[in-house]
Amino acid sequence: MALWDRFKESASQMQTQLVAKKNDLKSGAFRDASMAMCALVAAADGTVDPSERQRVAQLISTNEVLQNFPADDLRRRFESNLDKLTADFAFGKVGILQEIAKAKKKPAEARAVVQIGIVIGGADGDFDKDERAVVREACYALDLPPHEFDL
Repeated sequence: MALWDRFKESASQMQTQLVAKKNDLKSGAFRDASMAMCALVAAADGTVDPSERQRVAQLISTNEVLQNFPADDLRRRFESNLDKLTADFAFGKVGILQEIAKAKKKPAEARAVVQIGIVIGGADGDFDKDERAVVREACYALDLPPHEFDL
């Protein structure tokens, strides 16, 4: 099986796992960490082009797990995080990782945040090295071993 096929299967399994845990993923910490993760993955290469911004916003609004929260609230939080990253990527990333780290109190939520990052990163058909690197950093912020997610 080709690497990409294995990744697609893994991302699909992660989405299935997320949906199965949907009723447990309703906290504000999970919401905020998820939107921070989405922004971090969208800006992983240090820039965010309008099409990427739109694509990730679309994925957020259609992700079944994130439908526990009002779509306009999620979009506002996502955009706010992106603004921090585009204003000063290095400084913004520090704040974003702190936001993500708030989910580490509940291991199931922490894992779900990482899974969302992987699902979002791979949605365009290419989970590139920059996206993998920021999701790996998020694992460290959440006290999770990156190898658990094949990172």
